[in-house]
Amino acid sequence: MPLTPKENYLRMLSMELPEFVPAGFFFPHSTGFREELLTPVSAPDGPIVTTLGVEYTGSEDNMWGAMPTPGKIVIDDITKWRDKLKIKDLSDWDWESYYTELTKDLDRENLCVSVGGGDYFLTLVSLMGFDGALASLYEEPEEVKALLTHISEFYTMILKKQMYYVKPDLLGIMDDDAGWNAPFFSLDHYREFFKPFHKLHADIALDAGCKITRHDCGRSEQYVDDWLEIGIVAWNPFQVSNDCKAIKQKYVGRLALEGGWDTRPVYETDEALIEAMKDYVDTFAPGGGFTFSVFSFARPGDEEAAHRAEVIKNFYFDYVKDYYV
Repeated sequence: MPLTPKENYLRMLSMELPEFVPAGFFFPHSTGFREELLTPVSAPDGPIVTTLGVEYTGSEDNMWGAMPTPGKIVIDDITKWRDKLKIKDLSDWDWESYYTELTKDLDRENLCVSVGGGDYFLTLVSLMGFDGALASLYEEPEEVKALLTHISEFYTMILKKQMYYVKPDLLGIMDDDAGWNAPFFSLDHYREFFKPFHKLHADIALDAGCKITRHDCGRSEQYVDDWLEIGIVAWNPFQVSNDCKAIKQKYVGRLALEGGWDTRPVYETDEALIEAMKDYVDTFAPGGGFTFSVFSFARPGDEEAAHRAEVIKNFYFDYVKDYYV
């Protein structure tokens, strides 16, 4: 019997050669649900105020991705965070009913159930603004650690409830801590302020039998060895501002790479796009640990983008999917 997308993806995350190349955009292998208690991923229906008191908004320009509402600062002085931060009281929360309702329609047989979290740097930014967050790391490091420890008690409580009631297959740690060309802080700062909390989440997930993936945009390759140390087995979106070919060679069999496609070039013909995709796949697919990550989002009425999406999809099924057969 052929493997389900779930079985195939978990095989890849176990550093075995998958039966077929995963491609989440066309052949989904995981599913999730909208967790109301943590940082929202999207905000298509207007502002969302979280349990930490942060307001997030989305816009069509960023595909309704949730971003902290500009100008709304929760903590303007890190030394006063105890007075400013008010986390919602969940002592009377009906966890079993809550998660039963959120997950009742998930296809557990064919798709991995995924939960997320661990966004400690981004949470600091959402509370203080980008400048305030970075300045606080240097000016009041012990206060930052105290604040993150307090938040971690809430975040890990939610994670433990998820592990008990949802029983997910995957934990995605998402904490964008780099820009396109460089990280936002040093490796030493990562190890001092954020890695200990990422490890807390990883330990909880590993104890529950989850695989752990890491979402980190930009030039974040300096963190890879630390990710592997705490049990992370896949990295997305693995953007091309990193030394992608060297990373593939160095970490083959240890880290699955879900990305590596350069989204910047404009291809004037279908043939040029197909040749670029062939080179991409032939570079990163050998040895396994690769998810095909070419996509084209087409808004209603955008016929050119819709055509590109069809070319990419056909290429996946014609050339990529059975690459290992």
